[in-house]
Amino acid sequence: MEPLIVDGVAITHPDREVFGDGGPTKGDVATYYEAVAPHMLPELRGRPLSVVRCPRGTSGACFFQKHHASALGRHVKAVALKEKDGGDAEYLYVDDVEGVLELVQMNTLEFHPWGARVDKPDQPDRLIFDIDPSEGVDWKAIVACAREIRERLQGQGLESFVRTSGGKGLHVVVPFRRGPAWGKVKAFCEGIADAMVADSPQGYIAEASKAKREGLIFIDWLRNTRGATSVTGWSLRARPGAPVAMPLRWDEIARLKGGGAFDMAKALKRARSSETDPWEGIASLKQALP
Repeated sequence: MEPLIVDGVAITHPDREVFGDGGPTKGDVATYYEAVAPHMLPELRGRPLSVVRCPRGTSGACFFQKHHASALGRHVKAVALKEKDGGDAEYLYVDDVEGVLELVQMNTLEFHPWGARVDKPDQPDRLIFDIDPSEGVDWKAIVACAREIRERLQGQGLESFVRTSGGKGLHVVVPFRRGPAWGKVKAFCEGIADAMVADSPQGYIAEASKAKREGLIFIDWLRNTRGATSVTGWSLRARPGAPVAMPLRWDEIARLKGGGAFDMAKALKRARSSETDPWEGIASLKQALP
């Protein structure tokens, strides 16, 4: 089959089913990302990036990639960053839809940016709480957790934004003026999570132990460190049904049935019909981390 040309990028094997038999194809993935790029790029561009690549689709082995390689495409850029061992390595990032599509051509399904930008990687400007429920936790409890995080952040003078994870839970995202070190951001997030656990130990846990998590919601604050990433809004997830991490208004979350409520088709419909951005104002919001 001839390559599919999407925004000038050649997508080979566009008819290959990448989400299982009868599911979306590689060509569908490319046209999806072209359609949602105006919504996705503001959160994605100019940030070091990890991607999930699935050369044989979701039925095969998938892997994370964070380091740059020239084979990824000429619009996929490189930035030299310090590694934990003190050495330098070239990390990848993108600034435009062509870079996104070149990564799709290399079988990328998911996009996970840093909470800092390539020009100042040691000065984060965004934090995230990943609400990760154990099996059997009711959606109402997940919504209540997100709302409580929002209220506690408001008590610190911070406005926040919410999205589905494309999995079981929700993400609460906070933009702020960059400047504080990663350690301060991590400590701030840990403090919020620990306070919630102290007040509701029967509902929440703030440590990553799966053995202790049964029946609880894990408030994952650990993504707020240098090099950690979180899936970006509008990204597909490499899971059955092609779910999407979807930015929402706060008044929308209670109407959903779960964190995987949006698939590719529903996300495309939302992208085409949305008159306003549910995260409108996030880029211009001027607030400082306490």
